[in-house]
Amino acid sequence: MDAHSALAVGSGVFIGLILGATGGGGSLLAIPILVYVLGIKVQPASAISLVVVAGSALLGVYQRRKSGEVRVKAALIFSATGWVGAWVGASGHRFVREEAVLLLFSLLVIVAAWQMWRQSGHKRESSSEVNCAERFPRSCWIKVSLIGVVVGLMTGFFGVGGGFVIVPALALVLGFPMRMAVSTSLLIIALVAIGGIAGHLQTERLDWPLVGLLLLGSAVGMTGGSWAVQRVSSATLTKSFAAVAFVVAIVMLIHNGMKLRALLGGEGAL
Repeated sequence: MDAHSALAVGSGVFIGLILGATGGGGSLLAIPILVYVLGIKVQPASAISLVVVAGSALLGVYQRRKSGEVRVKAALIFSATGWVGAWVGASGHRFVREEAVLLLFSLLVIVAAWQMWRQSGHKRESSSEVNCAERFPRSCWIKVSLIGVVVGLMTGFFGVGGGFVIVPALALVLGFPMRMAVSTSLLIIALVAIGGIAGHLQTERLDWPLVGLLLLGSAVGMTGGSWAVQRVSSATLTKSFAAVAFVVAIVMLIHNGMKLRALLGGEGAL
């Protein structure tokens, strides 16, 4: 195995580890890892990240299948509208400059990191009047559909799984206990990511050997993340990820902001 292949496997391990430990955080770091560590351009990196995130999340669902914490019906309804949003987001991705996509993505990561840090110290069980955890009445459908569209748009456009939005939505809006929200989020992430992959495959040709190496690493990482989450406090894991994500986002924001400013300045001078 050459150095680049080893780096790809290591990157996959890191993505899977964070995804398994936080229920969605690994997808936020997938794009910057693929772009800045492996040197992949943003468009194919977005598609590859979706494949890796989907594969890792499905493995996480399989590992949690006996716990009873994955609500399949809720995930399917959520994902149905998410697929539409993901396809639209992926189709619109190619019309935006690479630097602009990374700039917007860095802002999204900053907001997500702040939210994760702020909520990390709260062990909250939702007291929603309409609890959609055990049953799924019609009153839950509209809320779930709207949330699914929003998450799908972000998934397709930025190439992220959306777990940092899904988990709070399931816990706070739909009344899911936190463990159930995290487990169900993994299934939703995987299903919505498939919609984004379909949109990207219309215009992108993926490096499948590289994808295979990333998936291999992410499988190891997901297993490690699932193991770690049982032994390290959720607050510690979440705060650690939020801090790393914030630093990465600031670097991306400065780097791509300067590049975009230079490009716009050059075009204006013509």
